Amino acid sequence: MSDPSSERPSGHADQEKSTLKDLPGLAAFAAMGTTIASCLAVGVVGGLYADHLWHSGPTGLLIGIVLGTVAAVASVVKLVRRFL
Repeated sequence: MSDPSSERPSGHADQEKSTLKDLPGLAAFAAMGTTIASCLAVGVVGGLYADHLWHSGPTGLLIGIVLGTVAAVASVVKLVRRFL
């Protein structure tokens, strides 16, 4: 009797290795997306809260969007520098 595991095509093992090798890169992209979304969300919520607190109209929202965008860019640059 032959061993069933020895009958696998050799390409299957290569596909598993490439999939496992790509996981850190995929996790990095997921971390970048999550970082961008959370920074912008905190900026928007903070801006809306400032508008509500000081009755300042869209000024707080705009400042919150700008600060959230700056924080997102800084965080993504920090994440990308690990791979360079």
